[in-house]
Amino acid sequence: MDPYDDDDDQVYMQQEDSWDRDLLLDPAWEKQQRKTFTAWCNSHLRKAGTQIDNIEEDFRDGLKLMLLLEVISGERLAKPERGKMRVHKISNVNKALDFIASKGVKLVSIGAEEIVDGNAKMTLGMIWTIILRFAIQDISVEETSAKEGLLLWCQRKTAPYKNVNIQNFHISWKDGLGFCALIHRHRPELIDYGKLRKDDPMTNLNTAFEVAEKYLDIPKMLDAEDIVGTARPDQKAIMTYVSSFYHAFSGAQKAETAANRICKVLAVNQENEQLMEDYEKLASDLLEWIRRTVPWLENRAPENTMQAMQQKLEDFRDYRRLHKPPKVQEKCQLEINFNTLQTKLRLSNRPAFMPSEGKMVSDISNAWGGLEGAEKGYEEWLLNEIRRLERLDHLAEKFRQKAAIHEAWTHGKEEMLQCRDYETASLSEIKALLKKHEAFESDLAAHQDRVEQIAAIAQELNELDYYDSPSVNARCQRICDQWDGLGAMTQKRSEALQRTEKLLETIDQLYLEFAKRAAPFNNWMEGAMEDLQDTFIVHTIEEIQGLSTAHEQFKATLPEADKERQAILGIHNEIAKIVQTYHVNIAGSNPYTAIDPQEVNAKWDKVRQLVPQRDQALIEEHARQQNNERLRRQFANQANVIGPWIQTKMEEIGRISIEMHGTLEDQLTHLRQYEKNIVNYKPKIDQLEGDHQLIQEALIFDNKHTNYTMEHIRVGWEQLLTTIARTINEIENQILTRDAKGISQEQMNEFRASFNHFDRKRTGMMDAEDYKTCLISMGYSLGEAEFSRIMSIVDPNRMGVVTFQAFIDFMSRETADTDTADQVMASFKVLAGDKSYILADELRRELPPDQAEYCIARMAPYTGPDGAPGALDYMSFSTALYGESDL
Repeated sequence: MDPYDDDDDQVYMQQEDSWDRDLLLDPAWEKQQRKTFTAWCNSHLRKAGTQIDNIEEDFRDGLKLMLLLEVISGERLAKPERGKMRVHKISNVNKALDFIASKGVKLVSIGAEEIVDGNAKMTLGMIWTIILRFAIQDISVEETSAKEGLLLWCQRKTAPYKNVNIQNFHISWKDGLGFCALIHRHRPELIDYGKLRKDDPMTNLNTAFEVAEKYLDIPKMLDAEDIVGTARPDQKAIMTYVSSFYHAFSGAQKAETAANRICKVLAVNQENEQLMEDYEKLASDLLEWIRRTVPWLENRAPENTMQAMQQKLEDFRDYRRLHKPPKVQEKCQLEINFNTLQTKLRLSNRPAFMPSEGKMVSDISNAWGGLEGAEKGYEEWLLNEIRRLERLDHLAEKFRQKAAIHEAWTHGKEEMLQCRDYETASLSEIKALLKKHEAFESDLAAHQDRVEQIAAIAQELNELDYYDSPSVNARCQRICDQWDGLGAMTQKRSEALQRTEKLLETIDQLYLEFAKRAAPFNNWMEGAMEDLQDTFIVHTIEEIQGLSTAHEQFKATLPEADKERQAILGIHNEIAKIVQTYHVNIAGSNPYTAIDPQEVNAKWDKVRQLVPQRDQALIEEHARQQNNERLRRQFANQANVIGPWIQTKMEEIGRISIEMHGTLEDQLTHLRQYEKNIVNYKPKIDQLEGDHQLIQEALIFDNKHTNYTMEHIRVGWEQLLTTIARTINEIENQILTRDAKGISQEQMNEFRASFNHFDRKRTGMMDAEDYKTCLISMGYSLGEAEFSRIMSIVDPNRMGVVTFQAFIDFMSRETADTDTADQVMASFKVLAGDKSYILADELRRELPPDQAEYCIARMAPYTGPDGAPGALDYMSFSTALYGESDL
C-alpha cells in the first residue's frame, strides 16, 4: 500500500506542509531550500543532459519539470506542449502535477498558475513534495518509513561513533560529524574519522561535502556556512541532503543482494558484450580500411612513363596478395561473430544486437561490394593505361624516326631552292639544273606521304593524351611549315627554270637518266631502311608470323633491287667513261641529283646490314610469343580445372546444408572435413596466382584457351571459404539451440523437413510469404500484427528472409517453458533432502567452494526452524539467491 494512503501519514504530511510554508518566510531557510532543492534536481536532470539555474524560473514552462519527473520515476509522461504562450506552460505544469497526484500525493494549495508565475514559495513546496514522494517515502527501516525510517537509519548507522547523536534533521547535523560518520561507516577509506573534532564544524562539514561529491557522486547541496551560520538549519534541506546519502549507500547494499541473482547470467552477458565490442571494433577497423583503400583504387591519375605504371601494377599485386586476404578473413569472422552473438542473445531471451549506425552486416557487405567494384575498375584501368603508354611509346618513337629522316632529307633543300645559279650557268648547265629540279619535284612528291604520316602520328599522340604533346606538336608544325615553304619555293624555281629553258637546249641524258633512276631507288632504300628499323608490337603468334612473312617477301625482292643498283652504277660508269674518253669538262658532280654512287652503295650496304638484324628481332619476338602462348595454355589448363572444382564444392556445400543425413554433429564433422579439403586446395590457387603474375609480367591481355580469369577464380575461392565457414557456423548454432532448448534429433529433422518443404527456391532461406504459409500449415492463426511480431523476432535486421537457424530458434522458444520458481524449488529439494532447510555444510559439500561461500555469506540474516544461524528454509533460500522481488 502507498504510504500516502495511510491516514496517519496524511496527517503528518499536512502538518509538515503547513509548518514548512510558514518557515519559508525565513530568508535563511528559503536560501537553504533553494540551494539544496536546485542541487537535488540537477543531480537527476544531468542524467538527461540538462540542469536548472533558477528553481522558480526554470520550471515555469513545465518542460524541465516534466523531464525531472520522467528521470526520477523512470516513466514517460504525456507529450509536452512546445509553445511559448502561457496556456502552453500551464498545460505542461498541469501534466506534471497530475502525474504527481497519480502517485498518491495530495497537493495542497499548489496550482499550475503559481508555478508558471514563478511563485517561489509554491515552487519550493512542489519540489519538496516531489522529494518526499520519490526520495524519502520509499525509505523503510525496521518497519518504519519515510522521515522516521530515514532518521532511524541515520541513528543505526552512527550509533558506534562518539559525539554523534542524531535526534532530528536540523541541529543534530550542525557539527558535521553526522555526515562524516555516515561516510566512514560505509567507506572508511575515504575519511580519517579519528582526526575530526566536534568543535570544528566548518572543517567537518566541508570534508563530508567534498568527499561525497568527489567519491560518492552526491552533489554539494549546501555550504558549510549555510548550516553553521544558522541557529537551526532547515530540516527539509537537511532531509534532502541526507536522503542522497541513504540512496547512495543503500544502492550498494541492493547491488550486493542482486549480485547473487545475476551471477548466473553475468558471464553470458560479459561474453555477449565482448562479442558486441569485438564486432564494433572489427567492423570499424574493416570499414576504416575500406574507406582508406577505396580512394586509392578510385585514383585514376595517369602516369607519363611505363615504369611508373608498372610500379602501380606491382603495388596493386601486393594489395591483392598481401593486404586484401587478411581483410577477407576479417569480414568472414565478422559475419560469424554476428551470427553467433545473435544466436546467444536469442537463447538468453535478450533483444537482438543492433550494431551502430552504418555497421550492420549489410553495410559491411555494401562497402565491400564498393571496394571490389573499385578494385575491378582499377585493374582494368591499369591494364588499359599500360596498353595506352605502350602504344604512345611506340608512336612517339615512330614519330621521332620519321621526323628525323624527313628533317635530314630537307636539310639544305631551302638553300638549294633559293640558289640563283641558273643566272650565270651555261646552256648545258641550265638544262642540267632544269632536269635536276624535275628530279627534285619527283623526290618532293615521294616525300609527301612521309609528311602526312608524321602529321597523322602527331594527331594520334594528341588524341591519346601524350604527356609530351606540346613538343611533338611544335616539331610537327615546324615540319609542316617547312614543307609548305618547300612547295612554294619549288614552284617558284620551276617557273624560273622553265623561262630559261627556251635559251638552253643541251642536256646530258646520262646524268638525267642516272638522276631519274637513282632518286626512286634511293627513296626505296630509305623506305626499306625505315621499315627495317621500324619497331613493332604484337600479341599473338599469328601477328609475328604475318610480320615474318612480309619480311621474307621483302627479302625476295633484294636480287631484283641489286640488279637495279648495278644498272644505276652502270650509268654512272658510262658517264665516267664518256668524260674520260671525250675529255668532257664538267664542273662538279651530277647536276641533276645529289645522289652519288658512294651514297647508293652505302645505303645498299646499310640495307644488307639491317636485314639480318630484322631477322634476329623477328626470331626473338617469335620465341617470346611462343613463351606467351605456353603461359596462356599453362594458366588455362589449371583454371579450367579449378573453376569447375570451386563450383562443384559450392553446390555440394549447399546440398549438405539443406539435407538431413545423420545428426547435426555428423553434418558438422562432414563440413569440417570439407573445409579441411578446401584449405588443402589453397596451394593450387597460389600456383595459379603465380602463373597469373607471370602472364601479367609478360603483358598478356587475353587468353582464348579459357573463359576463366584470375578475378573469377579469386571471387569464387573467397565465396567458397565464406560459404563453408558460414555453413559450419550455422550448424554449430543449431547444435547450441538444440542443446539449450532440449530439442531431440527427430524434432530437429522435422524442423528441417518443414523448412525444406517451404524453401521453394532452394536457397537455404524462406521469404516472408513462404514462412507465413509454413506457420499457417503448422496451425498458427496469423493476423498481420501477429505475423509482423513474429517476423521482428526471426528477422531482426529486416532482410525479408528467414534462415533455418532463426526458424528453429522461434519454434524451440514457442515450445519451451522455463519456470525459474520451479527450478529453484527443485534445486532446494535436492540440497535439503528430507529436511525443510539447508545447512552451510551441505552447501559446502554440494557446490563449488567459491559459489558455496558466496551463498553462505548471505545466510547470516536468516535462521532455520531450530534458530541456528546459517540455515535456510525455502523462502529464505530463494530470497538469498534471487531477492524478494523476483520470486
